[in-house]
Amino acid sequence: MAIGPQENIRNIAIVAHVDHGKTTLVDQLLRQSGVFRENEALTDRVMDSNDLERERGITILAKNTAVIYKNIKINIIDTPGHADFGGEVERILMMVDGIVLLVDAFEGCMPQTRFVLRKAFSLGKTPIVVVNKVDRPFARPAEVVDEILDLFIDLGADDEQIEFPVVYASGRDGYSSLDVKTLGDDMVPLFETIINTVKPPVGDPYAPAQILFSNIDADEYVGKIGIGRVERGTVMAGQQMVLCHADNTTQNVKIGKLYQFENLRRVEALSASVGDIIAVSGFADLNIGETACSPDCVEPLPFVQIDEPTVSMMFMVNNGPFAGRDGKYVTSRNIRERLFKEAETNVAMRVEDTDSSDTFKVSGRGELHLSILIETMRRQNFEFMVSRPQVIYKRIDGVLCEPVELLMIEVPADYVGAVMEKVCSRKGELLNMDQRSTGYSHLEFRIPARGIMGYRSEFLTDTNGNGIMNHIFDSYQPYKGDIQIRQQGSLIAFETGEAVTYGLYNAQERGKLFIGAGTDVYEGMIVGCSPKAEDIVVNVCKKKHVTNTRASGSDDALRLTSPTILSLEQALEFIAEDELVEVTPHFMRLRKTLLTKEARIKAQNKSKAN
Repeated sequence: MAIGPQENIRNIAIVAHVDHGKTTLVDQLLRQSGVFRENEALTDRVMDSNDLERERGITILAKNTAVIYKNIKINIIDTPGHADFGGEVERILMMVDGIVLLVDAFEGCMPQTRFVLRKAFSLGKTPIVVVNKVDRPFARPAEVVDEILDLFIDLGADDEQIEFPVVYASGRDGYSSLDVKTLGDDMVPLFETIINTVKPPVGDPYAPAQILFSNIDADEYVGKIGIGRVERGTVMAGQQMVLCHADNTTQNVKIGKLYQFENLRRVEALSASVGDIIAVSGFADLNIGETACSPDCVEPLPFVQIDEPTVSMMFMVNNGPFAGRDGKYVTSRNIRERLFKEAETNVAMRVEDTDSSDTFKVSGRGELHLSILIETMRRQNFEFMVSRPQVIYKRIDGVLCEPVELLMIEVPADYVGAVMEKVCSRKGELLNMDQRSTGYSHLEFRIPARGIMGYRSEFLTDTNGNGIMNHIFDSYQPYKGDIQIRQQGSLIAFETGEAVTYGLYNAQERGKLFIGAGTDVYEGMIVGCSPKAEDIVVNVCKKKHVTNTRASGSDDALRLTSPTILSLEQALEFIAEDELVEVTPHFMRLRKTLLTKEARIKAQNKSKAN
């Protein structure tokens, strides 16, 4: 791919709320720019290359691609839409000059829309608005554009940013248009808007070289790969440079291989100039946000301030009776190395050692942010335990403060009362309420992050699966008081063994089971939940005594209710502060921190005495 002067480069990021169609839109841009052969078998959401991304239908990691339109190279970065992965979006904005803000023609502005826009405006990025899914039933593009304008004004957009161009599109069907009443045939209107609106990169190609790194990748052959943008000058493969670290130290380094992005591939290149988004190898000690400079002009660049984590949990070595049965990496050294390696590339995550050599504190943006790490580690054959997520408190001017989230809910009008009651009981404050033309109500709350934990499953039950809820960090505010979240107790296994039908049949009368017959259990393992607030010990391994006496009817086959199999997120929501989730490559078990009943009673009496 021939690279022209700076005027022939455009760098954009496609940003939006989750499930508004970013990755599908990128598919169409790739198809219509001639990236694929006519007879090539195409995969939907081609940018979601991670297994977890394809399974869950969400983008987790930001990814680079590039297309050519009218001899102009458009570097495109597909970003995550979920608020928990906002750290990915924040640093990616440093590499681009403009953003394509994608908004669903039915749902309108959602929490992530507000979050990304605030960051983009603070960095002076040029916005293009794409109202996507205009073919969707009940689409309301005109109202959505008005909502976006209100949001721009609310976030303090300048005069230039507020004159944003609007493109109406259907990423699924592959067309765009500048007029909502006249649907187009292709993506040409969007391509034209991008090259006419987003400014080309500015800089001196003959000045001393300077690269700002915003992302890190790894390759099993060449090692760590830094991804960043050439901010000044021209860089060459094999060039000697000085790497400026975040702690103000410097290091002499040499560029190994130099890559540029071409379609869906990284292609080796000899040089790159101002505005090019590149990948380089050879920097073993590189961290995100650091600058590589020419030795004759060492000037590190400032990096975007990444928002701090708001939720933490403990990762521990598995010390249960079944420890080591399933996982390959089980020691504290294995777990520690993996967690600190994650913190190198996941800029919104923090990992800390604790007083115990077997326990590590991991902090992130939310439950999903941490659960994706847990799921990734279990697929890499790690075995460990995790605690219930806890919010991170701060003292601001001597006042105890907690993270507060902006919660947006779309729900049929019939369920508004149930939602209001539950959210308000969790210290939520209603900010806004609108009635949609579709019969749905749009509710906005400000609620402590503690109040959202464990609420999603209740919300789906209360709305019969018809509601949509999204939330994003808003601010730190004074502590709102105690919140009674969990109303259920746990059913705890009495002894170690194999769960049998007879024991489960008797246990299911006490509550809802999480396991079926044939499951290996141990003393202190949680096998179900009780409708009452207190814990109940049950013997699911109990077998019926064999006698010669038989009674008609009572010896018929025992019928068990199908167990409720919890997902990882549901398990993290369910457990109490004295409970843990044991995670292995093939199993997930809930357990008490103290396995024996005697130890739990002693701890309870000790806490009462204190």
